[in-house]
Amino acid sequence: MEDSLGVRIDLRSDAVHVEGPEESVVRVQRIFQDFEALRRQGINPHNGELKGMLRLVVADPATTLRSIADAGKQRSASVKRSVHPRSINQRKYVEAIEQNDMVFGVGPAGTGKTYLAVAMAVAAMNAKKVSRIVLVRPAVEAGERLGFLPGSLQEKVDPYLRPLYDALYDLLEPERVDRMLEKNVIEVAPLAFMRGRTLNDAFIIMDEAQNTTIEQMKMFLTRMGANSKAVITGDITQIDLPNPRKSGLVDAINVLDGVEGIHFCHFEEGDVVRHALVQRIVRAYESAKPQQQELPLALGDRIAVEPSAPPAPVAKPQ
Repeated sequence: MEDSLGVRIDLRSDAVHVEGPEESVVRVQRIFQDFEALRRQGINPHNGELKGMLRLVVADPATTLRSIADAGKQRSASVKRSVHPRSINQRKYVEAIEQNDMVFGVGPAGTGKTYLAVAMAVAAMNAKKVSRIVLVRPAVEAGERLGFLPGSLQEKVDPYLRPLYDALYDLLEPERVDRMLEKNVIEVAPLAFMRGRTLNDAFIIMDEAQNTTIEQMKMFLTRMGANSKAVITGDITQIDLPNPRKSGLVDAINVLDGVEGIHFCHFEEGDVVRHALVQRIVRAYESAKPQQQELPLALGDRIAVEPSAPPAPVAKPQ
């Protein structure tokens, strides 16, 4: 609050003393009042959760801690923890999912793309807006070849869908998640076997969409049936395909821009909500990218200008 609102906050023995512009002091006072009101209601945001809420409040004068908590409460019915956006772009993402049938969440690691999508899917199912959740992910390894995995089809694709399972187990009781998986209320659908299907009354999530081919992306996007929502998440800086230029996500961003009913949400390094180091790592890789692109060209130029040795003379037979 000090950095964003330009105030000085001093903790006294009997009060909190705030100095700064009148408008900023009034906003700080409102934040403390809202925090106390939430505390009395038994809502105790802390650490990363509180930091994210404060980031939204100081960025938008019309936003209050109470309004964020109330919105999170509505979306978090029947789940273990309160779910609410922690940045402006996350809030736009959540609102876009509520208002559109298809949303693309594109951005770096740790920005909450997958977690918020799963949270919105759970909220939609709890509110009886959909009858099932369908989880899809391309089975592409990140630079390694794991070979054939043993077990049934679901056991083979489970390792690839682990991040989606992690979000589900974080939001719901493990027993409930297992029960829903058994009853196929939550369905794991390998992308390779989606052709020909029509997914009605479902909340469909495709994770790691940057690793789909153009043909796979088109096939997936045309699976939507009546009363369905689809959220597609991916990071175009982490493409594991042999030819990154043929990423279905990159192609979809260009082809579907401006199509009615489809919304694109772009996240930035400032939206990273994991460990503070993750944000710095993303920033470091982004700043190093121009240097990495120049390096192969410089090497190529050097190799090209090196004169080749003249061929040795061949003695003619007498």
